[in-house]
Amino acid sequence: MNDRNNRKILIIVENLPVPFDTRVWQEATTLVENGYTVSVICPKGKGYEAEKETIDGVHIYRHDLPTEGSGPIGYWREYTTALREEYRLAKQCYEEVGFDVIQGCNPPDDIYMVAKKFRKYGVQYVFDHHDVCPELFIAKFGKKGLLYRSQLYFERQTYKHCTFAFVTNESYKRVAIERGKMDPKDVLILRSGPKLERLRIQDPKPELKKGRKYMIGYLGVIGKQEGIPYLLEAAKYIRDTLHRDDVCYGIVGGGTSLEELKKLSHDMGLDDIVTFTGRAPDDVMLDYLNTADVCVNPDEWNPMNDKSTMNKVLEYMALAKPIVQFDLTEGRFSAQEASLYAKPNDSVDMAKKIVELLDDEEKRRRMGAFGRKRVMEELSWEHTSKVLLEGYDRFFKKIGK
Repeated sequence: MNDRNNRKILIIVENLPVPFDTRVWQEATTLVENGYTVSVICPKGKGYEAEKETIDGVHIYRHDLPTEGSGPIGYWREYTTALREEYRLAKQCYEEVGFDVIQGCNPPDDIYMVAKKFRKYGVQYVFDHHDVCPELFIAKFGKKGLLYRSQLYFERQTYKHCTFAFVTNESYKRVAIERGKMDPKDVLILRSGPKLERLRIQDPKPELKKGRKYMIGYLGVIGKQEGIPYLLEAAKYIRDTLHRDDVCYGIVGGGTSLEELKKLSHDMGLDDIVTFTGRAPDDVMLDYLNTADVCVNPDEWNPMNDKSTMNKVLEYMALAKPIVQFDLTEGRFSAQEASLYAKPNDSVDMAKKIVELLDDEEKRRRMGAFGRKRVMEELSWEHTSKVLLEGYDRFFKKIGK
């Protein structure tokens, strides 16, 4: 009989610390709750600075990183430093805790290099595909070329070296099969479903509306790829062209572009109706989203976003919020009837869709109820995490543990 208590997994994530990285943290704690020994290597940051600690049974090893890269030299420095530190901590973890498998979470697609160092000990590599890095490169830099081709190379190498892969949706599964040449049976769709106990429906706080009747809510990273300028343009159109002075906006989250976007909002004359909270704890996030009448996902259409599942869409649905977003393949799959879909990258159409919902309370209620039901019955972590456990059960049975 297989004993999960003898199964040990090391998860390596480079771009976010845990517990801040929601997907990785849900994976790690779910595995621990089901008898696995789990360790995580990640960077410091977001208020998590301890080099070593154990939280909820997860052994966490953290390392320093240079400032986030913003060009070829910066990225090279960031990635090489991360690889060096990941290998150092993996050796320490192997001696102190041990592991049978390394699960690498991208971006970037280079963690297989650490796993290769442990192959002589029988350690195998599992890939957890969070982002399509070649498309992410285009989204950031708007061009192809040598660096883009390097992203394709590392993606191919990652799939070449992994035993099986977890991917977040059908679009990523096609990438794994077509570009990564994976056997379809070794590609498992593990959706990043929200935990319902974290996303509590509670009473709104009208004082957050600044005296306005309606609030539009946003939750997520404040970066260059998240499309916040489209939301600000929509806000300006609603106020200045549609002459609606009864709408305010709560933008919850932090990121590298926060100050730049606050300045843009100021320059557009939106200070009286737009609030940027910055990075906020869950209680503040829940206050804003439970107060919002409509939630938005302004991620622009590009090859990356069209293929990617956005956590914020599922979190809005969990809180029974009607959504407005651009018409993206995976966004439409997630939300279905819980969302209206604006023309891609058209802030005016987004504005009109927002107002359409504000003026139809029954439609808002119906859409919110549909989204909540879809999450509760299909897309919550309680449902989607079964793939994680089934995948590792299959893997460990294959190696006789």
